[in-house]
Amino acid sequence: MDWDDLRIFLAVARSESLSSAGRRLGVDASTVGRRVARLELALGAQLFVKTPQGYALAAEGERLLPHAEAAEAALKGGAEALTGQGELTGQFRIGAPDGCANYLLPQICAGICADNPGLEIQIVAQPRVFNLTRREADMAVAVSPPRTGRQTVQKLTDYHLHLAAHEDYLRDHPPIRDLADLRQHRMIGYIADMIHDPELDYLTETGVETAALTSNSVSVQMQAIRMAAGLGIVHDFAIPFAPGVRRILTDRISLTRSFWLIRHADDRQSARMNRLAEALAGGLRAEVARLQTLVAGQEKRS
Repeated sequence: MDWDDLRIFLAVARSESLSSAGRRLGVDASTVGRRVARLELALGAQLFVKTPQGYALAAEGERLLPHAEAAEAALKGGAEALTGQGELTGQFRIGAPDGCANYLLPQICAGICADNPGLEIQIVAQPRVFNLTRREADMAVAVSPPRTGRQTVQKLTDYHLHLAAHEDYLRDHPPIRDLADLRQHRMIGYIADMIHDPELDYLTETGVETAALTSNSVSVQMQAIRMAAGLGIVHDFAIPFAPGVRRILTDRISLTRSFWLIRHADDRQSARMNRLAEALAGGLRAEVARLQTLVAGQEKRS
């Protein structure tokens, strides 16, 4: 069995598309199709089933997948042994919810890249769970641990969220002394039918049933709060990036959530991946603690 054919098999299995696999590999879709057909002929088995959505793994493909991934991991391990034990070079893709991706990962990854000049990090910000089996990312930060899949899961840190508003909004609207007062105010939050994880359902904590302005992006919500459009539940670590936004009713509404680092199970044998995971985990813990302490300090001084 040729490794290059297995590499194409993995690309199709992860992208479920000949054209997407071709773009990932730098070859045209027709070449990918011919190579898949050649591998199926050599193995005497159908690896994929053509569906309206693309190419899904057949039962034989499902059985081949873990062996192909193991071969891929072994080749990566061999390359690492020759280029330096655990040396952080090459390209890594990290997936994360947009709050983490916008307010934490840029400075953390900048520090990691500064310490490793040969490293390229791609940050993919999306408000959903990443599929590591399809290699949408090399590792991902999530707000809840996955319940299925061949993955390793590590709790990174807790973080806090509070109700917040811009000073301009608070100045121009009725005072907020209790949760009941929120009914007189515009709320900002997630689009209800686009909340992909129960951990993101913040609005119910306020007792208000609907929001006047909603988005599937926490960064859009924060921008709306910065523009004095209303009140919303925000990450404490995001507040230092939003001048004029301050927490309110902190004794009545205080949420704690967690970040989890998710990796493909086969990557446990990779010294490079382990080093990056360690640097990312340490940086994220330190940055969340620094920013939350900064918010608390600003409130004490004001």
